[in-house]
Amino acid sequence: MKKALILHGTDGNSQSNWIGWLGQELTKHDYQVWVPDLPHAEKPNLTTYNQFLLGRKDWSFENNIMVGHSSGAVAILGLLQALPEGVQAETCYLVGSFKDDLGWEKLRELFVTPLNFELIKTKAKHFVFLHSDNDPHCPLAGAQYLHQQLGGELILLPDQFHFSVGTAGEKYRQFPYLLDLILS
Repeated sequence: MKKALILHGTDGNSQSNWIGWLGQELTKHDYQVWVPDLPHAEKPNLTTYNQFLLGRKDWSFENNIMVGHSSGAVAILGLLQALPEGVQAETCYLVGSFKDDLGWEKLRELFVTPLNFELIKTKAKHFVFLHSDNDPHCPLAGAQYLHQQLGGELILLPDQFHFSVGTAGEKYRQFPYLLDLILS
């Protein structure tokens, strides 16, 4: 069975923006989907997130697709780095990603342990970065840097802000482009 892990961003939850919708749509396409509410999402912490995610013993990360939005994308990278030896995800879709704390105190704990890109590259078969040319929170340079470190594809979508209801409006209760990309 195909499996998908979908992670929301800072101050979000499993129903924020398009996160819950994507989970429902993938379920309709025979995916087993996990869309958790990450603990203490108001101040993301990779150690806390990894303990939570890896603590679910009935979930295997092998050959999953992983989708992360904003700090959820960074959480995916941290999770990949923490996966046991020999476990490899299929494709990681990183939406509105970034490479440092962006000068925000609440994001500092995402980067306490530096990301080991050489290790992360071995933990997923493919990376897809989706970014907007006018993201008000996460500069394009961050996604470009991550893409340069990890390879894969960088898809630039014009005028989509941060792919969120808060920045681009109600249209981001859904994300058909991403769904089509995953299913193609």
